[in-house]
Amino acid sequence: MPFAFRKGLIISACFAALAAAPTWATPALTPMPAQMTLGEGAFSLSDATKIHVPAGDAELMSVATWLRDTLKETRGLTLEISEAAPAQGEQAIRLNRIQTLVAEDNEAYHLSVSNEGVTIGAVNRAGAFYGAVTLWQLATPDAAKGAVTLPAVSIFDTPRFRWRGLMIDSVRHFQSVEEIKRIIDGMASQKLNVLQWHLTDDQGWRLEIRAYPDLTGKTAFRQEAGAAGMDRQGKPLMYGGFYTQDQARDIVAYALARNITVVPEIDVPGHATAAITAYPELGTEGTPPKQGLSDWGVYPNLYNVKDSTFTFIDTVLDEVMDIFPSEYIHVGGDEAIKPQWEASPEIQAKMKALGLKNEMELQSWFIGRVGQHLTEKGRRLIGWDEILEGGIAPDATVMSWRGIDGAVAAAKLGHDTVLSPAPVLYLNHRQSGSSDEPPGRGQIITLKDAYEFNPAPDEIAPEARRHILGLQGNIWTEHARTDERVERQVFPRMVAFAEIGWSAPDVRSWQGFTGRLPADLNRLTALGIRYDQAPFDAQLSLAPAGAARVTVTLSKDLELGEVHYATGGNAPTAKSPVYSEPLNLPLGTKLTTQTFLNGQPLGQAKSYLLTRPLLETRVSQQLETCAGKLVLNLEDDSTDFKGDRAVILMDILNPCWTWRKADTSKGLDVMVHIADFPFNFQLGNHPDPVKVDVPTTSEGKFNIHLDTCEGPLVAALPIGKAIRPGGLVELRGQVPAVAGMHDLCLTFAQKAPPVQWALKDIRLSPKF
Repeated sequence: MPFAFRKGLIISACFAALAAAPTWATPALTPMPAQMTLGEGAFSLSDATKIHVPAGDAELMSVATWLRDTLKETRGLTLEISEAAPAQGEQAIRLNRIQTLVAEDNEAYHLSVSNEGVTIGAVNRAGAFYGAVTLWQLATPDAAKGAVTLPAVSIFDTPRFRWRGLMIDSVRHFQSVEEIKRIIDGMASQKLNVLQWHLTDDQGWRLEIRAYPDLTGKTAFRQEAGAAGMDRQGKPLMYGGFYTQDQARDIVAYALARNITVVPEIDVPGHATAAITAYPELGTEGTPPKQGLSDWGVYPNLYNVKDSTFTFIDTVLDEVMDIFPSEYIHVGGDEAIKPQWEASPEIQAKMKALGLKNEMELQSWFIGRVGQHLTEKGRRLIGWDEILEGGIAPDATVMSWRGIDGAVAAAKLGHDTVLSPAPVLYLNHRQSGSSDEPPGRGQIITLKDAYEFNPAPDEIAPEARRHILGLQGNIWTEHARTDERVERQVFPRMVAFAEIGWSAPDVRSWQGFTGRLPADLNRLTALGIRYDQAPFDAQLSLAPAGAARVTVTLSKDLELGEVHYATGGNAPTAKSPVYSEPLNLPLGTKLTTQTFLNGQPLGQAKSYLLTRPLLETRVSQQLETCAGKLVLNLEDDSTDFKGDRAVILMDILNPCWTWRKADTSKGLDVMVHIADFPFNFQLGNHPDPVKVDVPTTSEGKFNIHLDTCEGPLVAALPIGKAIRPGGLVELRGQVPAVAGMHDLCLTFAQKAPPVQWALKDIRLSPKF
């Protein structure tokens, strides 16, 4: 790798490694540095410490300012910055330039801590900033405030990859400027250096374009689907927002001060519904789109290929480039399904005139024309891996999201590539099977899954790996309505892929990473960043163990740490019993669990009152979906927007759940809670209809089948005319006695969507 750390290239006579035997535990630094040597002694960092920078060095002064301000915010220390030379014998922090330090890698640095003070040396600002980040991490090993003792250490460090990115989707749901900056702070704390900003899509246009004011004027706000788009009086509510050019420039400057480049994404030729809604003449059909802006999925609306449309795109990109100084401009290129182009005589005539064989070649021509404009402006085009189809522009860079195949193909063709594969680096997936997970995609991608991703896969030949720029995680926000949910989906998995993007494989391990994780979680909290705690919590499952007792099984999708438990209302401590096998407890017990790692708590203390209703009830996340076609963890749109909404795991293409091994020998009383969803999904790339049971009534029924979904129908609970949309609906019924244990298939008999029923929870109570 051209950016890999190479021993021997970092040479500085001024900074020899501290060779004495270590007297400290290895500092909890993430990402793990390339080389770190512990020494004897220590340095006390306090309010009396000064940060010294060379006089007139504005770049190092900005690094010192960031360090001072961040220590103030997270540790409560107030340090002074000075451009004067340190006094003789002064214990201080010194920021210096070192011209012999890996000149070809501008992110390399050397950091030395000794009894005499701290020295950070780098060729330029980027390296000095990362040295300051490492110093800040040394100063925040825990959640304490005030003075802190730093271990003597010598660190030589440089990243493995030059592109270490995060993409934020601000279209599907809109984040405040303050939230974008908070995520940038989290990125900087882990040495990420690229923020891809998804600003245009089918659901809205989020960036002010002065030449075309209707882009934001007509599409920056929309009515949400379902009850979420109505107030309590039934009047429409508009949701959304956009970023002014001044706000965008402010974010770019804020990121740059933290060594993060903001790469804007303006999608072409697909994901264009918002633009065509504002200016219908841009579309293939020349009329406003038939769909609104509130649906998820893949829309059919594509830009046409008229010269006037390219004038629009070039003008937009010119304004974008004036705001964003990044080398790369992302043009999307993904999920551009072609039925409109295929049906358009005008498009077909253009293809013939250009001598193109098919619509894929037309898309390649389209992307190439956009790329030529960027090249003329001194920029580089990057797009999702569909830009490979039909031929790729000469200097295009490929972001591989459909697995790693795009990266393999791009590298083989001699094109640079960024690995960003779904699902492992798609942060909108659940992190655990807990019902406390925020809404998002249903597949579970754990912290360990993210950490074990290989950014230099064997499928790419060693000689072609020089084309791997790095990796990027993506947070798509269809179901992340709030800033808090965005943060919870990004963190802590972002910490994992930050390390695999920075640290070489031989200096890191899952065991080492998790040992450092509690310190990183404390740092996120100190920065005001919320992270998902549910993956660390034990999940509870119950089984009857006699007339008045229950067997409690505790499990976690993320096998990390030990689960401690206590009964009787007490909170577990690191000295409480450790869960090792199922517990046999009497009904009525109050059980509290807490995960600990190396004696430090992770996640939350979870309390349960072991009652018969809890024993007999399973929520949707505790059931199995039947087919796994398109599984989402969806928020109920029918309940009060300001209150707690039910979050339901369901397959929207086959709404069906399975309860495994139910004891039907005595018959069962059934109670279910269901919710109705607006079916706001564009399925242009998925022609199969939604699978539901054939309805026998206009209102529909909740059906229970024995053994399989084609098995005998043993219960059909009418939804009924009296039920009004809004809130959860409770249904009751019975399953007759059938000897033995049986799987139960749970489905709905209903008309085809738009309204789609979903199961929140079900209680099965044996008849006695």
